[in-house]
Amino acid sequence: MKTIILAGGLGTRLAEETTVKPKPLVEIGGRPILCHIMEIYAAAGFNEFVVALGHKGELVKEYFLNFHALSNDLTIDLAKGERIVHGSKAPNWKIHLVDTGDTTQTGGRIKRLQPWIGNEPFLMTYGDGVADLDIRKVVEFHKRHGRLATVTATRPPARFGSLVFDGDRVVDFSEKPQTGEGWINGGFFVLEPGVFDYIADDATLWERTPMERLAADGQLMAYRHEGFWQPMDTLREKQLLESLCQSGKAPWLR
Repeated sequence: MKTIILAGGLGTRLAEETTVKPKPLVEIGGRPILCHIMEIYAAAGFNEFVVALGHKGELVKEYFLNFHALSNDLTIDLAKGERIVHGSKAPNWKIHLVDTGDTTQTGGRIKRLQPWIGNEPFLMTYGDGVADLDIRKVVEFHKRHGRLATVTATRPPARFGSLVFDGDRVVDFSEKPQTGEGWINGGFFVLEPGVFDYIADDATLWERTPMERLAADGQLMAYRHEGFWQPMDTLREKQLLESLCQSGKAPWLR
């Protein structure tokens, strides 16, 4: 089963980093968040990726073309023009890097990758979020219910403390209660090829008409994930993920 990763957005809310690189290449713990996401899937045995490129996609291609050189020690003989990579270590991944257009929306990027997927079920996620999610359990859930689509539902951590009032008097205060938040789209999907029929063209947002129609048709199921989940939309969130890596307590790393 292949994994689509949407990695073509502008990342405007993380402009401190994305003026010079695409968001999936923003580093967490010294490695692009894209690699962290791939490791979540590889831990479950899913090692083949189709990456939908867009904004600054050539930099993603350059990164993986130079992966061995960037990840290992090198000897370079300038006179002979030779390069030796020492102690080469690399994950057993197959990565398809596909240009899906600078302005194509999320649904359009998925639709453009249909020839790479064929008539097989596939996984899909975004290139900017991590979770301590066991993908195998999500796939098992998807196979049991037999619908076209499974979305992983998560509860985002609250940014502020919760207040309960009696008039103007605070009768209860709870600091950042995660369980009090509603369920949202956590961004990790298992999909059947039939979902391509729900996507019209490049201008289609996956999160709007396709998901709305799938839900209306009874074809969208939710796998509830109660564990860690964190997107990287802002500099503050990037710093949070970095601090977890530096502390050695990054929940998504196994």
